[in-house]
Amino acid sequence: MRVGSEEHRRLLAVARGEEPPDLLVRGGTVANVYSGELLRADVAVSGGAIAYVGQSPPPPGPDTRVVEAGGAIVAPGYIEAHTHPWVLYDPVSLAGVAAALGTTTVVADTLFFHLQMGPERLAWMLDDLRGLPVNYLWVARLISQSEFPGERRLFSPEAAADLLAREDVIGTAEITRWPSLAAGDGHLLEGIARARQANKVSDGHTGGASEARLPALVAAGITADHEAISAGEALSRLRLGLWTMLRHSSLRPDLPELLRAVTEEGVSTRRLILTTDGSSPEHIAEHGLVDGLLRTAVEGGVDPMQALRMVTLNPATWMRRDHELGGLAPGRRADILLLPDLSSFRPETVICGGRIVAQGGDLLVPLPSLDWEGYGARPHFDPSLPLEDPRLYPPRSTDPRGKMPVVELVSAVITRLREESLPAEEGLVRLHGAPGGLLYAALVDREGKGVSRALLSGFADGRLEGLASTYNTTTQLLVVGRDPRAMGRAAARVREMGGGIVLVVDGRVTFELPLPVCGMMSPGTFEEAVACNRRLSRELRSRGYPFHDILYTLLFLTCDFLPAVRLTPRGLLEVKAGRVLAPAGPPL
Repeated sequence: MRVGSEEHRRLLAVARGEEPPDLLVRGGTVANVYSGELLRADVAVSGGAIAYVGQSPPPPGPDTRVVEAGGAIVAPGYIEAHTHPWVLYDPVSLAGVAAALGTTTVVADTLFFHLQMGPERLAWMLDDLRGLPVNYLWVARLISQSEFPGERRLFSPEAAADLLAREDVIGTAEITRWPSLAAGDGHLLEGIARARQANKVSDGHTGGASEARLPALVAAGITADHEAISAGEALSRLRLGLWTMLRHSSLRPDLPELLRAVTEEGVSTRRLILTTDGSSPEHIAEHGLVDGLLRTAVEGGVDPMQALRMVTLNPATWMRRDHELGGLAPGRRADILLLPDLSSFRPETVICGGRIVAQGGDLLVPLPSLDWEGYGARPHFDPSLPLEDPRLYPPRSTDPRGKMPVVELVSAVITRLREESLPAEEGLVRLHGAPGGLLYAALVDREGKGVSRALLSGFADGRLEGLASTYNTTTQLLVVGRDPRAMGRAAARVREMGGGIVLVVDGRVTFELPLPVCGMMSPGTFEEAVACNRRLSRELRSRGYPFHDILYTLLFLTCDFLPAVRLTPRGLLEVKAGRVLAPAGPPL
């Protein structure tokens, strides 16, 4: 709100009691996150901002909308400080479920939008998202999650600076390639320096970093981290001055363990933040968003007011936005929840920016349709790429002993390297007679620039004939299976759909999910994303998938930052050593 504007003038007039508010919430008990008190108070709103909190509010006028709280807890809207709005759902459908569950501000990263659209069209999309029933804020990526030629031109410091100049971009996003940052990578340091010059934050990613490596990352300029998986790791980050995000997600439901830092070690919660870190649609449908974090925290022994601060005032302060977000006080954004209690944390009424957007868990306002085609969000595929040729997928045999590297999944996302001796025909590795859990895996560049190939174990069994997906951290074609012909049919169908996930069994397509938005997202409803997620999970479990989060397995199989080996655009990568074991080659 611009000082001296008509909107600001009216806010002051309402605060003085000289003009009626647009909205009046009365008869409630305010959860004051500043003082830690529960106070009987009314809240008056002018435009999209709070004008008054107290027991003698300005009288309503004929056009004032009065909300009778009836003794309910009146709390600030929740803030999700670290999420990824591209886990099958898109930013629009996520906004709908977030608003209904009381999350009124969402901090999201720009990765796949930047990767597919480029920075200019990304900015157009951010402009069009301003009318949603939640307040989207963004963190700008400085690099991708899997290195490729031209990466640093696309994610240039100049592109970052243009995004950082926007009011809705609060800083730079997590840098998953953190060893490069610790080593003093100039590209990354320049991006962080530009954030500092703009008085903005730099989110971090320190998964796997030892206590000896953490100081270099903090010295490089990161201000927050969400990768602690134990109470001890949370403490080590707090002690170095990092805002420490305690994660409870579909991939890493770690909050009960992390909360031991509070409930057993007694550390201050002043610099702790709760996050869902981009959970799957299925997980959100079952456990909620920030409301679910609050339930878990309170059930784990955290004081309700402390827990509430960890999703309101604390993230607002980290973002350097506590003058406008995170609490109920004059001049703050009118993001207000009416809660029945401080145990369920499911709001009866949700007010976002002074507008009632949800009641009883139901969204009251329409969600817009975005021009994804106009943003350039649909992935492009080379129509001449011979996707149905079965020779495209098996690894090439170069070892005279027939020894081949194998990527073995030991959890949903962690792998290890082993070897298998396998026969070859015409230079191509064959799986005839090999263990049933051994599969082909190929990462096919959509423009036909190259193919990375490997063998994969621990993902499924021999019943997985062919699976193709652009849902991975490169958005190229990840193709997995036992039968190269079925793999080719699945890949060709993904190309026909313009991105998505396809499963082929007995020569026919048994599951398909179009993902035309950056190859990662469906522009449909959140409920549709949940149903597709559940069906995909069932289909893969029936073919031997042994873990709990198929979406993150697909996402991270092609990344370049998790141990131990990954299928990347450069080839089969041994992550810690940075060594390419089998480089990408031509399609045929």
